[in-house]
Amino acid sequence: MPLLRRTQAAVVSVAAVATVLVSTEPAFAAPMEPSVVTCGDHHLDVRYVVLYEPWTSAGDAAAEASSKCGSTVAYYPQIGVGVVTSSDRRFPALMGRDRVFSAQSAVGRSKQVEATRTAYEVPKADRTAEQWNMAMIGADRARAIDPGSSDVTVGVLDSGVDSTHPDLAAAVDPARSAGCLGGKPDSTPAAWQPTESPHGTHVAGIIAAADDGSGVTGVAPGVRLASVKVVDDAGFVFPEAVVCGLMWAAAQGMAVANNSYFVDPWLQTCDRDGERVVSEAVRRAVDYVTKRGVLVVAAASNENIDLARPHGQTVDAKGSRRTLDDSCKVLPAGLRGVVAVSAVGPSELKAGYSAYGLGVVDVTAPGGDRDDCVLSTVPGGYAESCGTSMATPHVSGVAALLASTHRGATPQALSRLLTGQARTVPCPADYDLDGAGGQDAYCSGYAPYNSFHGHGMVDALAAVS
Repeated sequence: MPLLRRTQAAVVSVAAVATVLVSTEPAFAAPMEPSVVTCGDHHLDVRYVVLYEPWTSAGDAAAEASSKCGSTVAYYPQIGVGVVTSSDRRFPALMGRDRVFSAQSAVGRSKQVEATRTAYEVPKADRTAEQWNMAMIGADRARAIDPGSSDVTVGVLDSGVDSTHPDLAAAVDPARSAGCLGGKPDSTPAAWQPTESPHGTHVAGIIAAADDGSGVTGVAPGVRLASVKVVDDAGFVFPEAVVCGLMWAAAQGMAVANNSYFVDPWLQTCDRDGERVVSEAVRRAVDYVTKRGVLVVAAASNENIDLARPHGQTVDAKGSRRTLDDSCKVLPAGLRGVVAVSAVGPSELKAGYSAYGLGVVDVTAPGGDRDDCVLSTVPGGYAESCGTSMATPHVSGVAALLASTHRGATPQALSRLLTGQARTVPCPADYDLDGAGGQDAYCSGYAPYNSFHGHGMVDALAAVS
């Protein structure tokens, strides 16, 4: 789900979210092997993520799925991950349950919310004075030095980006945009444009809204954006969509992939049956795209939990409480090579909702808190939203500036620059947000590197100086 804490707007009001997680490489168990499989049509097609050995040929993967009552929708041989549909409920047993998982089945078929839209003119006024968040990271001064290069593209893996918005029209590259909801890239405009949610458009504006004297301005207004739709209209982000989105980002040569969401169907993904398939599929995709030159930036999540010590903590999970253990990690933020982002409010205090964790959080950025959220673009206008979803695109924007000034830098080099240039934000002396006399979270570490802020606040001005 998108990691949005709160939205305030005259036209759009959205609320949401939580956490996610994973990892560990599964050992494949022997599947059920009847001599002859007679496929049954037991229900509607269900979509599965299927693991194969990396570089298994497309033909072999499709043939195996077909022999076990499945139809291959997409296959990524570089990482051995396929997307398969089947109407036979025996498909997981036939393939081997440690290789197959359906997030779609795990969450059920959610009722789609009817869209409420109000048409109005986009305000012409310059609203950059309201962007306290840009001043906090020095972006208001950085863009006068270097707004970023149009040769650098940031993939916005989200709910779609409104390419008609006047602050985004010049930035969005339709040729590099795609929808990935079914696990296979679809480059037709309808597949990557927003439908129900303003979330992706809001994120995109933080990264690269135009510096044109009206509306808002992004961290890196000179870079390009690609809309990669991975959030469906019910707000779910399924693993097959994430794999598709990441692989598309690599294929299109994007420098940065922004991930302001957690992977469904769990707020945390752990070393448990079924969950291993999800974590392994996403891990393979992250590893592959990082090697192909894409820096993956992801939200730490909004549950105010210690991601470095999850054992015994509980989170809401689809209407029930879920107890975590030490195997649980954030997806994709908890994976190696991903830049994980926490959020602060206007006072630079960790936002009350933001997750944290020593050795998990790499950097922090403005996400807003309480009555001071982040102003950005939404379809038809502007809105304020709070969340690690909003903090993350600030980091992606700074990474895009670094990619502009350090041509050819690897993701590892960009990550080192981000953390090395970050401004120190020490642990607070007191973290009693509600005034009840107790600590609402405990910050560990030391000033230059701690569980609340990682290496510190990203610095756009340092990136261009």
